[in-house]
Amino acid sequence: MRVFTTITEFRAWRKSISPKTTLGFVPTMGALHEGHISLVQKSKSQAQVTVASIFVNPLQFDQKEDLTKYPRAYEKDRALLESVNTDILFFPDVSEMYKDSSSTYVTEDKLSLPLCGSFRPGHFRGVTTVVLKLLNIIQPDFLYSKFNICQTSFYKW
Repeated sequence: MRVFTTITEFRAWRKSISPKTTLGFVPTMGALHEGHISLVQKSKSQAQVTVASIFVNPLQFDQKEDLTKYPRAYEKDRALLESVNTDILFFPDVSEMYKDSSSTYVTEDKLSLPLCGSFRPGHFRGVTTVVLKLLNIIQPDFLYSKFNICQTSFYKW
């Protein structure tokens, strides 16, 4: 499994592969479990290359103590991804994803309200911002994400 920690390195690799190569993407915040692994396996069955990301996104935590308490187990997560033959791991740090000059965010005002948007201000802005950033960096053909325990969503990007 190749690991990329910078956007520049990943984009250079992405440009080096054939445009006909299909790429599946599994975005995560780490603390991987069987649900994540099932998404990786689904990607492996449908795409030629599977990319997983691990990025704990500070923008989606309205309580700073929640961010500091969020579990981080990079070595365990990396070993788990390697055990299911994940091709690429994108593992940027916060300064890579959010430069000091960053000032653009993605805001969603309606869909989030019946979920937790009404009592977690800023959460969905953080989620939508990082998801768009990751999609623009990875440029996948397929996106695999688990939105809740009962539903797995699959997108042709």
